[in-house]
Amino acid sequence: MTVALCATAIVVVALLWEVLVPYFEKRFDRRRARKEARRNGDVHAYDPGRERRAEARAKELLKSCVNDEEWDMYRDLGLIRVWGAENLDKELKGVPYAYLIYPHKPIVAYLPQTGRLLNEYCVEFPDESKPYGSTRLPDSDDVLAKWMALKGDERRLISSANMHLPGRQVDPRQVQRDIWRLGRWERERLERTRRTQSGAA
Repeated sequence: MTVALCATAIVVVALLWEVLVPYFEKRFDRRRARKEARRNGDVHAYDPGRERRAEARAKELLKSCVNDEEWDMYRDLGLIRVWGAENLDKELKGVPYAYLIYPHKPIVAYLPQTGRLLNEYCVEFPDESKPYGSTRLPDSDDVLAKWMALKGDERRLISSANMHLPGRQVDPRQVQRDIWRLGRWERERLERTRRTQSGAA
């Protein structure tokens, strides 16, 4: 009985840790930004709504750049899939592969037909437009930067990124769940399109 209670307590602590760490990281970033603003003598420089407004503008920009399917994918699932254009790996000649783009996480390459994860590509696009707060871009700007880099020059991005095996920074189980969610999302979207077309006919 005691062992079961201890195991349950460990699981609860681990789950709370996963939920609370991002919350405290955001609070720490905000606090650091306020301290920095005070140190520079600009007490009113930090605006807590600035990040929300920046993300809203970033979403509008992302929506204007990507196609409708990619925008719906990001809006509904929080990620964008980009099909690979070049066969960068001799082992994969002629095999279609794709990337999953997450905000502020590595780009994950995988094989859609099998779900096999290939690599993680760690790239970073810092926000150089300080003086306020974090050096991180808003989430949607980070996704857009990765999307543009993959669409513009996939080979260059992949060759300059820090490459790791799957699981280094992104939980493979989460990626597998996201691939499953993406497949289900695509089937539902296709079904809605068919219903719309048959209703219009």
